[in-house]
Amino acid sequence: MADPEGRVLLFSAREVDGERWWFTPGGGVHRGETVQGAAVRELFEETGYAAAESELGPVVATSMGLWLAEAEGKLFLGAHSFFFLRVKVAMLNTDGQEDLERSMITGHHWWSVADLRAATERISPLGLAGLLDRLLRGDIPERPVRLPRRR
Repeated sequence: MADPEGRVLLFSAREVDGERWWFTPGGGVHRGETVQGAAVRELFEETGYAAAESELGPVVATSMGLWLAEAEGKLFLGAHSFFFLRVKVAMLNTDGQEDLERSMITGHHWWSVADLRAATERISPLGLAGLLDRLLRGDIPERPVRLPRRR
């Protein structure tokens, strides 16, 4: 989700070693739910922004990786589909976040392409700065770009 200034919203979390890292809003697909339906639901739950599936457009990138939810002691395999959505206002309402999200998320920030490129903390997925730059210029990929989840 990108605001009128071309900044993307990322959430932060901490690893076991204390390293802070940043990631896009999103989450799991429930049984019987489409990827687009899950994206719309998760966007609303995590950010308070209500969007219709038709506003999402195509999947612009994908990634896959493992992540550990320390609070639950569970290892998850995430197969991620990324959409590009421009919003009219940089707003955030986290009231709909689930307990797991609340236990993991330590903050949020709206990042410009320059901010992403200059970041010293880990940004996930890798390559987000280049993809965001491309999308902001109106260059929507014909096929989803594959991005690595972690370094």
